[in-house]
Amino acid sequence: MAGKFDPQNAQNLMEAQTYWNLLEKVAPRELKLTKLDDDIFNHAIEFFPEFSENDYAKLVKLDEDWMKSADGKKRWRTFINSYENKVKDYNFGCLIRTDARQEYGETNTIFVTRMQASFVPIYSSPHSTQNGCI
Repeated sequence: MAGKFDPQNAQNLMEAQTYWNLLEKVAPRELKLTKLDDDIFNHAIEFFPEFSENDYAKLVKLDEDWMKSADGKKRWRTFINSYENKVKDYNFGCLIRTDARQEYGETNTIFVTRMQASFVPIYSSPHSTQNGCI
């Protein structure tokens, strides 16, 4: 049986806080998360062109229902699995904000894979504002 959840010691929460600290100190245009950022960005544009529509609205506010739909799961799985031998812990679980305009919080956070968590800032950083993600 699992023990009592201690949010102060949760690894994913610490990673989210570290990422948030980076966003506060480094302009998103200058942020590099991996040595493959450019490759991931180009692959993402090809694989998810809809994310660049309507002033990147689908990056600003992620559609969790679509991500969990049969089509969303299939497309994400294909995208994620292409990094199996390229990115360490490519499918490790991470927290991500569903709305880039808000801070991490209980209603603005979902659990995704590392590649999904990397995808949004890498894809959005060339299109981001000086002071924050898109």
